[in-house]
Amino acid sequence: MNNKSTTRRLCGLCLLFAVLLVTGCADRNLNEHFSFIVTCDMREYAGPEYQSADYFLGACQAIKHRGKGAFMISPGDIDPPEQVSSTIKKVLGEDYIWYPVVGNHESETKEDMAWLRQWGRGDIPNLVRRGPKNCEETTYSFDYANAHFVVLNEYYDGLSDTGTDGDICDALYQWLKADLEANSKPFVFVFGHEPIVSIPDADSGRHRHKGDNLDAHPENNHRFQRLLRLENVTAYICGHTHNFSCANINGLWQIDSGHCRGKGDRGAPSTYLMVWVGTKDCRVHVRRIDADGTDYSPNRVVPLRQIQLWPLQ
Repeated sequence: MNNKSTTRRLCGLCLLFAVLLVTGCADRNLNEHFSFIVTCDMREYAGPEYQSADYFLGACQAIKHRGKGAFMISPGDIDPPEQVSSTIKKVLGEDYIWYPVVGNHESETKEDMAWLRQWGRGDIPNLVRRGPKNCEETTYSFDYANAHFVVLNEYYDGLSDTGTDGDICDALYQWLKADLEANSKPFVFVFGHEPIVSIPDADSGRHRHKGDNLDAHPENNHRFQRLLRLENVTAYICGHTHNFSCANINGLWQIDSGHCRGKGDRGAPSTYLMVWVGTKDCRVHVRRIDADGTDYSPNRVVPLRQIQLWPLQ
């Protein structure tokens, strides 16, 4: 065998080894399980006058103690967002990743939207795609391990990122459709502030915002649901009602993450979620403040493949 043949063979073997090594690393990354945290509707209870365990700070302390996951997502009503961000950094660390979502109170507050747009102009961690025209900073998608995440600004009307009362307008729908069709990750989580339909709190039974959600625009709401089912979205995670519920709506999981205001809202227990994602399944660990209001105790675990149908209203 001449020297050129030997060299080519050695180069080929080295290239094959490199491909196998990179592929193996990628497979290991995909096969590793991870978790993330969901907090919502802590508005007005994260400021300087509420820096005690009785309010949002207490939830962050519980998250630090029980496991803070890879990052946190907050599906809206985080007003003012800079105070929420400050509390998270204070307890969970300056480098802890937090993904904010626009809620109705942010959309109606100029200072909040200015802060969120500025955040969105920065380097969004693990970014895949920025939102449609006129909503590039407050709608986005990102990947983490074997999961794809989509954050929707449901107050975008195609022209303004504060132009509607909570809807999946045509421009937002088309952007979401393209994003989901391009995804290849096995788990997909879509986040928006308003529920598809309002459901009572799982423990207190309180019912808020009935008919004042995405269902206020029924045609767009049904189109949105069909798309999420067609693209095998694992769960739609929302807020707005301050009530926790987890229900399968005609084959689509809706998880309303409740409020994280501590004693600031006694109508339903303060709540945060830890979502665990494995290689073939995932589940939601629900932590709700106990009767004494002193600790976020394990409340229930919901496998997202469990079927409990909730009829559309």
